[in-house]
Amino acid sequence: MHSVQARPPSIDRVLNWNAVAPLLVEYGREPVLAGLRSVLERARQTARQGDRVDYTEPALAAHLAAHLAQHHAPRLRRVFNLTGTVLHTNLGRAPLPDEAVEALVMAAKHPCALEYDLETGGRGDRDDIVDDLLCELTGAEAATVVNNNAAAVFLLFNTLALRKQVIVSRGELVEIGGAFRVPDIMSRAGARLVEVGTTNRTYLRDFADAIGPRSAMLMKVHTSNYAIHGFTASVPEDELAQLAHAHGRPFVVDLGSGTLTDLARFGLPHEPTPQESIAAGADLVSFSGDKLLGGPQAGILVGRRELIQRIKRNPLKRALRLGKLTLAALEAVLHLYRDPDRLAERLTTLRLLTRPPVEIHAQAESLLPAMQQALAAWPVAVAAEPALSQIGSGSLPVDRLESWALAVRPTTRKTGVLHAIEASLRGLPVPVIGRIADGALRLDLRCLAVADEADFLGQLTQLAMSNP
Repeated sequence: MHSVQARPPSIDRVLNWNAVAPLLVEYGREPVLAGLRSVLERARQTARQGDRVDYTEPALAAHLAAHLAQHHAPRLRRVFNLTGTVLHTNLGRAPLPDEAVEALVMAAKHPCALEYDLETGGRGDRDDIVDDLLCELTGAEAATVVNNNAAAVFLLFNTLALRKQVIVSRGELVEIGGAFRVPDIMSRAGARLVEVGTTNRTYLRDFADAIGPRSAMLMKVHTSNYAIHGFTASVPEDELAQLAHAHGRPFVVDLGSGTLTDLARFGLPHEPTPQESIAAGADLVSFSGDKLLGGPQAGILVGRRELIQRIKRNPLKRALRLGKLTLAALEAVLHLYRDPDRLAERLTTLRLLTRPPVEIHAQAESLLPAMQQALAAWPVAVAAEPALSQIGSGSLPVDRLESWALAVRPTTRKTGVLHAIEASLRGLPVPVIGRIADGALRLDLRCLAVADEADFLGQLTQLAMSNP
């Protein structure tokens, strides 16, 4: 039989304990009171089950502190992205450069001229913050921004193709993360899809034959998240633009991702740019802000002034507009593109994508002993191994980047050891997110900044204290 203490202390008494005073300062009286009631109720349930409960001040205050820490911990937490996917959608995609973070903090802390014209003293347009920069960098006549690229595509359909037809190649009807499908967004926007060609081959005549009185536009969708190889054919943008214009229709390009520089100059695979689409005759181009561009989440539309103005007059534009924090960060990132010679140093996304494998290898060898020591009690072996990173977020899906990883492999037939270690890594103060593949838990180090190594190493000792 377990001995059970008769009565818990009163709430008023606990609130006056010295051990609880710091919690009152940190969390406030009402949260502490609510937490205390929850802790005491759990203690009573434990006592009713016949188990002994320690109601002393140190024990009860410790339980209360743990409860409050867990209950008030932020849900949006920093993690170490060691998945090998640089632009990981579930981990926030592009990390912002310092310039963007500083601009964001300024906009958050202070009043700023969001919709105020400092020259005239009258009302301004928040798009003006980035409009000129986008036009300068893309060669477009005008620009506007909304909260993501799906919204940009939806808005252009709803504005320019409501109750009309949009002609698209069947091989470009993509689905991206979160079950976003081009046909679905088109339907929701009030436009009707007209598919032409086949999955693998579409010709200019297919588009020409489909143009009719109800045709609103010709559209090309960049298949950024998959690739078809072999017996294929697609229509170049300049030919589609000429065909559309010959029939008095706009030609629209959805790049999905989008970068404002030629990635090939940095040793990366080429990705189509808005500049190229505008130069080929596109009337509107849409792309994302938080993928290859390396900025905050945003949907960007650039193109002909008359079409952009029509889009901005759509009442839905207000529902999809950007807030000041996003605009501040986006403006700062766009400014970096004005200095292409230093872009790889200053734009975080590009710096991660172009990180030399020899540097990552050296980091892996340096961190290996600490990881081996942290997992010494587990039935595993840890080694530094070559790895292949991917860009992510639907960008350049078949291309891989040479990298290095800490690979954890089981030395026993005992099942579940890798999943147990993976869970322990996710339970660290700064969770470490890796991936299990080919019989190993792999921690790809491409995205582990040298400046973050101390934080990473400092918490590895907690793995050693886990029960293997």
